[in-house]
Amino acid sequence: MSDDKINTTEEKIHGVVDQAKGHIKDAAGGLTGDMGLQADGKVDQLAGIAREEFADLYEEGESLVEKGVSFVRDKPLCALGIAAAVGTFIGWLLMPRRKG
Repeated sequence: MSDDKINTTEEKIHGVVDQAKGHIKDAAGGLTGDMGLQADGKVDQLAGIAREEFADLYEEGESLVEKGVSFVRDKPLCALGIAAAVGTFIGWLLMPRRKG
């Protein structure tokens, strides 16, 4: 299961590198008048920003999952009650109503 985890530090580093590479391409394209190179640089910058944001969101998601697991481990009966209530509510919402 640990093979599925993402190394967020590595992803953030790759994001910063992509942004720097994008800035260089953007500047070189601006100096030479190459619009394609300039556009490619902007795409690299956006990809780097997206990669960093994804790593941050992944870390936050992992934190929430860990909190949920510890809640279930610490209070199993309460977690079971919440799951039963949510299941009943969803069932009530999805059941067809009889008219009459």
